Amino acid sequence: MDLDETEKLVVFNGETLDIAGVRRVAEDRAPCWVSSTALAKAASSRIQFEEVVRQGIPVYGVTTGYGEMIYMLVDPSKETELQTNLVRSHSAGVGPMFAEDEARAILAARLNALAKGHSAVRPELLERLALYLNVGITPAIPEVGSLGASGDLAPLSHIASTVIGEGYVLRGGVKTPTGPVLREIGIEPMELKFKEGLALINGTSAMTGLGALVVGRAMDQVRQAEIITALVIETLRGSMSPFLPEGHNIARPHAGQIDTAFNMRALMRGSGLTVEHAQLRQQIQDDKQAGTDVQRTNIYMQKAYSLRAIPQVLGAVRDTLYHASEKINIELNSANDNPLFFEGQEIFHGANFHGQPIAFAMDFVMIALTQLGVISERRTNRLLNRHLSYGLPEFLVAGDVGLNSGFAGAQYPATALVAENRTIGPASTQSIPSNGDNQDIVSMGLIAARNARTILGNNQKILAVELLAAAQAVDISGRYDGLSAPAKCAYELVRSLVPTLDRDRYMADDIETIAAALTRGDLVRAVAQTDVELR
Repeated sequence: MDLDETEKLVVFNGETLDIAGVRRVAEDRAPCWVSSTALAKAASSRIQFEEVVRQGIPVYGVTTGYGEMIYMLVDPSKETELQTNLVRSHSAGVGPMFAEDEARAILAARLNALAKGHSAVRPELLERLALYLNVGITPAIPEVGSLGASGDLAPLSHIASTVIGEGYVLRGGVKTPTGPVLREIGIEPMELKFKEGLALINGTSAMTGLGALVVGRAMDQVRQAEIITALVIETLRGSMSPFLPEGHNIARPHAGQIDTAFNMRALMRGSGLTVEHAQLRQQIQDDKQAGTDVQRTNIYMQKAYSLRAIPQVLGAVRDTLYHASEKINIELNSANDNPLFFEGQEIFHGANFHGQPIAFAMDFVMIALTQLGVISERRTNRLLNRHLSYGLPEFLVAGDVGLNSGFAGAQYPATALVAENRTIGPASTQSIPSNGDNQDIVSMGLIAARNARTILGNNQKILAVELLAAAQAVDISGRYDGLSAPAKCAYELVRSLVPTLDRDRYMADDIETIAAALTRGDLVRAVAQTDVELR
């Protein structure tokens, strides 16, 4: 393995996997390796665990039935049949398949949880999951069916079914029977031994793997929103005063607020369009007429909240994502199945599979991302409304107003998506008892992660409309030369993909094109060329 490959390598040891690592595995297909320490720990744990079973000590899911059927004792001679039947019976997910990168993230999360060493699975099983990631075997995992406690049973069962040569994998995005694919590559299906079926499916790895992608991409989206906002503020000749460091670092030191204010200052540094508060104050003093008690001016010392409260709103979104990142990173490195084995201790029969921490975190992300979409649409409205845009024509029409409608129609999908986002409510409070009332309180964590993913996608289109409108405002105002270097990069990215709206045209493709560029991360990469380092 050469140096470049080593730098990209993601190590699974149950201790150090983070969101960035999951994204490298899922999105970039980085090579994977289970550390020798983790393999040794798994081997030692397995030997001691099997000794416990041989001593006749009752162990849930090993010598008993599952869930509500825990009162049924099962002879150890049925070990493979018991584990295999569990996987088959719970491979009952429905709906569309997770995308390949999402399925890889879920698989990575499950591998690292098992690599922690307390699930008592054989090292061979860890190596098999790593092999799947390295050779590109991606289980086909239906999105619907998890209650989030007892873990993500249904989706993880669809991973486990491929391990035994059953179920389906994705080949080029197409659902394909597993058996022929394994034979083609020369991989023999595994026989599951004591606890291994249960260990594979009993955990929070679907919500955590998907959550890692959503939270990581949401941080990218916040940076995109900051870049677009800076372009809007410059074009509307906004004030730099709301972003002064003392108002955040000293007065109200929320970490997200400080970071967003820092980014806004960096993005608008060198702008010839923004104004300082001292300039506004001087203009008012110069215009003030002596001897008048009340006087109307055309100078606004403060602009509307959508242009001024950026650190407070987007900063709060950041803080939410910081919190969610912490929870995701903890869960990625947690043993979250049941029971768990600890050397020299009583077997832990508990509920680490319960997804409540992740469910709450992903619902919080869903709420925060909804507000990100709201403030973006409000800035778009300000650009399009001639009463609010500080002199720009209605709907940014470049030609004959009335004959042309400009961006009037483009605002509608942004507004509709804000409303749609608001219809998506918290999933973590939707517990419904199942499994003969054994699972009588569940987290619905995977639904929460999927909800946050939906809003993340909707926001890309909301932001796309704002970015298109901002670029149009630059053209109409003739203010390109005064823009900061990052703002020019943002503008030029748009114009490399979509021309100026000089007369009414079909706009759906324009919005989708810019939304796709945002999804790819093109905007952040473009601005990075100016050597601006964003937090």
